[in-house]
Amino acid sequence: MLHKYSVTLSKIVTISLFVMLSMKTKYALRALSKLSKEYGKGPIPISDISESEKIPRRFLENILQELKKLYIVDSKMGKNGGYFLTKTPNEISLYPIVQHCEESIGLLDCVSETKPGDCLFCKDIDSCKTHSVFKDIRDYTIQKLKETTLNNL
Repeated sequence: MLHKYSVTLSKIVTISLFVMLSMKTKYALRALSKLSKEYGKGPIPISDISESEKIPRRFLENILQELKKLYIVDSKMGKNGGYFLTKTPNEISLYPIVQHCEESIGLLDCVSETKPGDCLFCKDIDSCKTHSVFKDIRDYTIQKLKETTLNNL
């Protein structure tokens, strides 16, 4: 449940989200944005994505292979080959992409949704206000990423 600072949370998350994302996540979102804009036009060659989005090709190859394992993209080999989205842009939420690339949405170990760790701020997580605030930020961020699709980029 979000507390009275939820409006502030929205601004914090919006402002800090793209500052805090790894280059891998930023590149993945840029590549997927390109595939989203080209949706329905057939496979897009990796060279076109790399060139138009200014993503190093080797890095892009690895990212697209990971996204392929998540069934977000697929590829076609050959003369007219390339990458394409497996679903419409409106059906692909940002959450699995960001969660996979970042490994966790939580900004502190104690609020990680994938690998929770010790709280650095207290000895009792249940009474820790810092933990509570960052857990709310994590939950809000996850909610917004789940609601946001490639169509929104």
